[in-house]
Parts: sequence; C-alpha cells; structure tokens
Amino acid sequence: MLAATATASAVMLSACSAPSSEAPTPTEGSWDEVVESAQGQTVSLWMWGGDEQGNRYVDEILAPAVAEQGVTLRRVPVSDTGDAVNRILAERQAGITDGEIDLVWVNGDNFATGKQAGAWLCDWTSDLPSMEYTDPDDPLLLSDFGTPVDGCEAPWHKAQFTLVYDEARIAEPPTTLEGVLDWARADPGRFTYPAPPDFTGSVFIREVLTRVSEDVPLQHSDEAYDEHAPALFTELNDLAPSLWREGRTYPQDVEELNQLFADGQVDMTMTYGPATLTERVANGTFPPTTRVLTLDEGTVGNASFLAIPSTSGNTAGARVAANVALSPAQQLSKAKPEVWGQFTVLDLDRLSAADREAFESLPSSPIVPPYEELSRNARPELETAWVPALDEGWRRSVLAGQ
Repeated sequence: MLAATATASAVMLSACSAPSSEAPTPTEGSWDEVVESAQGQTVSLWMWGGDEQGNRYVDEILAPAVAEQGVTLRRVPVSDTGDAVNRILAERQAGITDGEIDLVWVNGDNFATGKQAGAWLCDWTSDLPSMEYTDPDDPLLLSDFGTPVDGCEAPWHKAQFTLVYDEARIAEPPTTLEGVLDWARADPGRFTYPAPPDFTGSVFIREVLTRVSEDVPLQHSDEAYDEHAPALFTELNDLAPSLWREGRTYPQDVEELNQLFADGQVDMTMTYGPATLTERVANGTFPPTTRVLTLDEGTVGNASFLAIPSTSGNTAGARVAANVALSPAQQLSKAKPEVWGQFTVLDLDRLSAADREAFESLPSSPIVPPYEELSRNARPELETAWVPALDEGWRRSVLAGQ
C-alpha cells in the first residue's frame, strides 16, 4: 500500500497545486441530515485490490449492508494506494468538486501526504454513530504513523506486524528478531523479505532498524536518519548473502514472498495482517504446519482507516458507508477468519452484552494467537517520513550494492 515513488509524485502535485491546504469540513448539521443527503448516492471505494478475502468481504457483505441504508458502494481496486492520492491531488489542483473517488482505504504516508495537501474531508468522524463503540483514548486510532488523525479518517481495522514460519521445517524457532537474523545466517537461502517500497518489506526493515540502532526517535529528521540508518544498511548488507538467491534478487511484494513460502522455497514469510493466515491454511495455500512467530520484544502495530477525499461529491454517502463499516455487525463479520479475519477497532467493553459475547465467541485458531497476545509489547509505527527515506536508502545502499 505504501510506495515511495507514488508518494513523491503526490508531494510534487501538492507543491504545485493552487488550492489551499486547509481541509474542508462537512456542512450537514446532524446525522439525520447526512443520511437524508446520502440517499441514492453511489460511493466509489478505492482500495488495494491484492487481497482476495478483502475484495469478497466488501462486495458480498459490506456493500449489501450499505445498500440497506440507501447508498450504493462500488469497490475500485488499485495496485497502490498512492495512485488514489495522486488522482485526488490532481482533481484538487483542477478545482474538481465531484471527483472519481469518494472513499479510500488508507494509512501511513499516503494519509500524511494527503492531509498535508488538504486532500481529505476532516472533522466528520466524531459524528458517526458507530464511533461510540471505539475507545477515544486508543493511541492507534488517534495517530496514523505519527500523523494526528484529527477526524480526517474513520478507523477500519487493526494490524500487527508478524513473522510466520513452518514448524515442520523449523523445529526450534527463534524468539527474537536478532535470533531470526542469526537463524537466517545459519540456514542460508531459507529466508528473504519483500523489496521496499512494498508495504511489508518496508515495515520489516523498520523492525530491523529499531533492533540494531538504539533509541531511534519516532519523529524523523535528517540528523536522526544520518545517525541511525547506517547501522540498518550495514546489517542488511551483511545478511544479504544468506538470503534466498543470495540476496541478488528480492520478492517484489509480499504475495511473491507468500508464494515462495507456500512452495517450500523459504521457511518464513511475514504479514501485517496475521488474522488472514487461518484461511490461507484452511484453503490449502499455506501448509497446515504454518505458525505465527511471536517475538519476546514485540512488534509494531497500526490501524488502517477509511478517508473521504475533499474532491468527493458524495461525502454524505461516504460517511454512511464508513459508519456501516465501523458498526459492530460489520466489524464482527470482518473479524471471522473465513470472511477476512481482521482485528476489530472496537472497544469490546463499550458493546452490548450480546455483541461482546459474539466477539468473544469467535473461533480460536491453532495458527494465530489472540490479538491481545500478538500485540503484547507492541510499539507504535515510526513517523511516516521515515518510510520513504528508509525505502530509498535501502534501494541505494542495499539493492544497488548487490
């Protein structure tokens, strides 16, 4: 979902655009007025199309539920969320107020780039009735890769970066990231990671950064980069000869890495959506001996969101769709492993007894531990500016050196 190239293009567009970067806000005075305005609108949801379970969930479960509210939800698949941001910024520059995009599945640098340029409708999420089921003090819902949310995007689900292994091939798995890197060196050719700017490859190198360099600040600066990044690239260059194909090439995205794992060419894969692993095993994509590797020191976690472009002419319908997506019924459906297996953003203590029981009754998985265990010792993501800087540094210092 994150792409340095796409983000750079978006920044260039925003720098050249004439419109003010001040974010617009809704005009309706009440939720009833929003629902009334939304009737008959068609909302185009632009989202990464590489997740088949997510696609089916939106088409077969979310869209029909939104239709019951008088709004048509149309999914538009994209290969990179940065493409949606670029389109919005181009429409904003052209003064378009009824653009092609009404809702975007977004987080990280794409959200930050758009917010800086006034690309998102803001100050609307507190009016969603479903927001009452979230914890107003949940840090993952207040800050998106270090960028304050400020009511410019509605939470959709949570994620936790996770390493995954085949216990039939790794009898005694390591329990720390340092141990994983040592194992990779001891078993050459059995480990690799996606090439940044792939979203998962990017988070993996940020995980390594926080292990090899002490006290990496969450906030990015040129000085912090110059102080901490060299240790990362030294570590990754030292690791490269022990990787799959001796580090001469890298999977271009996480799905290619998943295929290597499924084919038995490597013994580990990685994901920011571990709850989906149960279905991958159930449908035979991954071996039944697939297991999550929990690290003693924890990993980074985040949330993803739904944002409304400031160029949308269907903002009322988009808000209705976001409210439905956040409802207990939809969050429960989405959490079922056979549906999508995403971790809810709701605070279970704020739900009715029946809804809370339904979440607590979700089937346990022999593959994926509960979110509470996965997120133990979780750390927040580094500020979004770290992402393109490290991705480009990896390209210059690691990839170009092979």
